[in-house]
Amino acid sequence: MKCRINNQMGTILIDTDVIAKYAGSVAIECFGIVGMAAVNMKDGLVKLLMKDNLSHGISVTINENKITLDFHVIVVYGVSIRAVSDNLIENVKYKVEQFTGVEVEKINIFVEGVRVID
Repeated sequence: MKCRINNQMGTILIDTDVIAKYAGSVAIECFGIVGMAAVNMKDGLVKLLMKDNLSHGISVTINENKITLDFHVIVVYGVSIRAVSDNLIENVKYKVEQFTGVEVEKINIFVEGVRVID
């Protein structure tokens, strides 16, 4: 699925993988986020994704040219999940809208794990 932007010069198509990778790079810069998580549905195991695979922890849906993002994240132990989530939503919404020129309608955050960071 692609995001479609029409302008006077033509049409711009943005692949959802591009949006996912960009949103993932913004998310891991946020305070309290260790990284994106991949969940093995069969075993219920959560795996921390490396920077090359950030888009696997993010689902992008385009509906009527509005973006919905689902993040599966691992957070730092001892931080306020609410504060981390609010920060992630604010940063990702602003930066993805600036990057794509398309409104971010909804951001869902699924905290899949907690890690102790030295």
